[in-house]
Amino acid sequence: MKKTLTGKIVSDKMTKTVVVEVVQKFRHPKYHKIIIRHKKYKVHNEQEGLKVGDEVVIEETRPISKDKHFIVVKKA
Repeated sequence: MKKTLTGKIVSDKMTKTVVVEVVQKFRHPKYHKIIIRHKKYKVHNEQEGLKVGDEVVIEETRPISKDKHFIVVKKA
């Protein structure tokens, strides 16, 4: 099953690649504090018209390059 994540584009300076930041919030099991984790993914992008600040849905795929293992599915 492919992993699907939602995040915000933080960089679009590369050709056919965007950097997407995914924010995950969860409650600590013992202390019940909400913890926020950020992770940046390099994502393959064939679409034109995506820019910094857009919300996108990304999906796991075969390795496209050394760092790219996700593709942009759609604009959220």
